[in-house]
Amino acid sequence: MGNTFGGGPRSLYLSNGGTEVFIDVLMLAVSDLADDVWDYRFAALLTLQDQSAMGRGAVGFDLEDIDWGTTPQQRSHARDFVLRATGLAMNRHRWSELDYEPPFAQDYLRQFKAMVESFVPTEGAHRTGVFPSPGERALACCAQHRILSALPHWEGCFLCTRPI
Repeated sequence: MGNTFGGGPRSLYLSNGGTEVFIDVLMLAVSDLADDVWDYRFAALLTLQDQSAMGRGAVGFDLEDIDWGTTPQQRSHARDFVLRATGLAMNRHRWSELDYEPPFAQDYLRQFKAMVESFVPTEGAHRTGVFPSPGERALACCAQHRILSALPHWEGCFLCTRPI
């Protein structure tokens, strides 16, 4: 059982362990780059991919379900943020903070980047309720690890709540 991240005709199917790695390395980058409401909404979407809370094999999202914005400028800014965060993660940003070596992470990120690059966001294509609203954005940040989290829903970031 695994999870699918889709975008147009492309998709990225990951095992449960692969999903954890993909989200971990992407969250490290997103946490350092987020600086506006949409960025924090995307961070909240990533926190919802935590399989320890949501269930193994029960996560994933499609780029078509994301509210990319109502204007071409908003959609461009949002897409650029995802691409910048993915690029930063591909450069192994903060990977030394993980308690494991993610050997396949760069391949997952490369596939995701290609999916985002080929995806053309349109206004109104997203399904209501899938992408966190502005009021549901990830504003909490773990003081110890400097990672955005779904606090107060979980007791800490993914590094704090990882089983030992």
